[in-house]
Amino acid sequence: MPKVKALKPRQLIKLLKKNGYVELRQVGSHLHLYNASLKVRVTVPVHNKDLKRKTLWSIIKQSKIKV
Repeated sequence: MPKVKALKPRQLIKLLKKNGYVELRQVGSHLHLYNASLKVRVTVPVHNKDLKRKTLWSIIKQSKIKV
């Protein structure tokens, strides 16, 4: 697992939107994003603190974007 810089949830959401993801829905503090071309849905916890590296890495793997 390569080193990944810690990101805030809003920064990750912005990155995902640049890669073709759109907001699907939000349930509580979790935002669901969807990419129609890849047919992939990702869930991002939207809290005020940085995402843990393992959580961030898991979202990146699920979203199939390159680091």
